[in-house]
Amino acid sequence: MDEVKSPGAVRSDAATLVVRAGAGDQGAWSRLVDHYARLVWAVTRSFRLSDSDAADVSQMVWLRLLEHINRVDPERVGAWLVVTTRRECLRVLAFRKRVLLTYEATAFEDVAGDQPEPDADLLAGERADDVRRALESLPDRWQQLLGMLMADPPAPYAEISATIGIPIGSIGPIRGRCLEKLRLLLAS
Repeated sequence: MDEVKSPGAVRSDAATLVVRAGAGDQGAWSRLVDHYARLVWAVTRSFRLSDSDAADVSQMVWLRLLEHINRVDPERVGAWLVVTTRRECLRVLAFRKRVLLTYEATAFEDVAGDQPEPDADLLAGERADDVRRALESLPDRWQQLLGMLMADPPAPYAEISATIGIPIGSIGPIRGRCLEKLRLLLAS
């Protein structure tokens, strides 16, 4: 005849498994996972996650337990798993709210905020004019350096050195000074 265990005995069995799994006992870890897998799965399903999301949450919960097994109260491992599973489910749901999958190319045409502001082109043109004027106020050598560095693809340092007559080791520091001067000119 099968022996019926009291709830306290079940809890102490689970606590023993947690302690043994924390000590590196692979068999105890497997039995612990077997013992609580249905609980973790039930919590994920209560959040109505897709099967793949529920499986991801389940794996993340077991990973979290593995990471924190020596800090979890062995007598309360079931409660810890429920709380951790709920938190992981909420994290997945929050992420899913930010991601909108669509197959229609026109799905975002009417979404507010996707359209540029009416004066965006005008402001971009004015900003480009400001940058052009600031560049023209730099010394010719600096203009040439920035032009070669901004080319697509940028010129190799060896070519810049040969063309402008700047040592290769000085190109980076001079570029930094050029950009700082441009920032100051554009800020004023």
